Amino acid sequence: MRSGIFTQGTRTTRWVAAGAAMVMAGLLAGCGSGDSGGDSGTITAYVYGDDAVKVQQAAVDTFNKTSEVKVKLVSVPGTDYVNKLRSAMGSPSAPDVFFNWGGGSIKPYVDSGNLVDLTSTIEGDATLKDGFLPSIMTAGGLEGRVYGVPMRGMQPVMLFYNKALFAEHEIEPPKTWEDLQTAIRTFKAAGITPFALGGSDKWPELMWMEYLLDRIGGPEVFKRIQDGDTEGWGDPAVLKTAQTVKELIDDGAFGKNFNSVDYGNGGAPTLLNKGKAAMHLMGSWEYSTQLGKAPEFAERDLGWTAFPTVAGGVGDPTNVVGNPTNYWSVNARTKHKDTALAFLKAMASKSYAQSLVDNGDVPTTSNAASMLSGSPNPEFAAYQYEMVQEAPSFTLSWDQALEAQYATPLLTEISKLFAAKTTPEQFVAAMKAAK
Repeated sequence: MRSGIFTQGTRTTRWVAAGAAMVMAGLLAGCGSGDSGGDSGTITAYVYGDDAVKVQQAAVDTFNKTSEVKVKLVSVPGTDYVNKLRSAMGSPSAPDVFFNWGGGSIKPYVDSGNLVDLTSTIEGDATLKDGFLPSIMTAGGLEGRVYGVPMRGMQPVMLFYNKALFAEHEIEPPKTWEDLQTAIRTFKAAGITPFALGGSDKWPELMWMEYLLDRIGGPEVFKRIQDGDTEGWGDPAVLKTAQTVKELIDDGAFGKNFNSVDYGNGGAPTLLNKGKAAMHLMGSWEYSTQLGKAPEFAERDLGWTAFPTVAGGVGDPTNVVGNPTNYWSVNARTKHKDTALAFLKAMASKSYAQSLVDNGDVPTTSNAASMLSGSPNPEFAAYQYEMVQEAPSFTLSWDQALEAQYATPLLTEISKLFAAKTTPEQFVAAMKAAK
C-alpha cells in the first residue's frame, strides 16, 4: 500500500485511505460537542508520524514563539494514526487540528458536522486564497467546499521511462495514444515489457483507470461519482476506459506476469531500472524509490513525462491525477478557532515552503517555484511543480476520494478487470451496484 508522504528517498508505507475512511466512519455519537485541545492555553495538532514530522515540528516551534495560545504537535505512528484519530475525535480530548488526505478520508467528519468549513475564510484571506495552487486547494475538498489547508508536498502521477531504452530503439516518450501504441509494438518486438506494473498490489492498476477516464471523459465524470452518484459509473466514458484497459492487456502492454509483480518490495521499479521494462506509470515518489534502489539509473537514465492524450477524448491533456498533498483540518469543537486558523495560515509562508524543499518535497504554495533550485533534483522538482501549477484539474486518487464502501469494491473490481476475471461491462455493472 501507498503512503500519502514520500520524502527524500524514503518511501513510507501508504495505506489505502479508503480503509482509513472505513475506520473513521465509526465515529462515536458524542463527537461534535464538548471541549477540545486540553488546557485553555494550548491547541493540539495530530500529525501522521513519519520522517517528515520534523518539518511540522519546526513550524510549530516557530509559531509558538509569537502565539499566546500554543500549539502542541502530537506525532502518531502511521500504523496507528487512523485508529488513534478516530478514538480521539469521539472523546473530550479531541485534537483541534489534524492531518488528513482530504476527499473521502474526511467525509465522515464533514457529514457529522465535526469540521470547520474553511471556504469563506479562505476567500476572505489573501494569504490563504492566493498562497496555494488552486488545483490543490480544490482537490482536498468535498462538493465544492474547502475543509483543509495544504501542509505537505505534492505527489502527481507521472509516466516514468528508461531513457537508455528509448535512445537505443530511437523513439520518443509517448505524447499521444498513437505514440504509446508505437512504443508498445517496438518494445514487445525487442523482448522488453512496455510497462512495468505491480499488479499484485492492486493500487498501481488504479492509476491507469484514473488517467484514462480523465483523458477520455474529463474530470467531471469521476467528480459525479465522488459526490455520491453511483449511476455515474454508467457514463460511457467509464466503459470506454475499462475497454481500453482490456485492449492494453490483450496487446501485452504489461507483459504476461504483472499480476505477480509487486511495487512495495521493489518488483516493478526493478523491472524499469534493469531495462526489462521501458516505462512505469507511478506517483512522483518513483524518483525517490529509484534513487534509493538504483542511484546511478535514477541520475542518468530515469526520464519522466505526462500521461499521453487519448484520441477522441475530451479531457484536458494537462489535467493531473494522484495525491495532491496532505491537509490540516480544524475541529469544529475547538475553543481556539482563531489560533488554529492562524497556524494554518503559516503553511503558506515562504519559510515553511523552504523547509519542505529542504526535506525533498515540492511545496504546493504559489511561491515555491523560486525555491526549487535547492531541491535534491531541481529539474525533477521544477517539472512536477509546473505540471501541477498548469493543471486545470488535479483528481485525487480514487481510493482516497471515495468512502470505504465504494473504494474497497473498486480496488477489487479493478484487480479482476486487469486479471481478465471480469469484462468491462461487468466492471461497470459491479461498480453501479456498490453500496
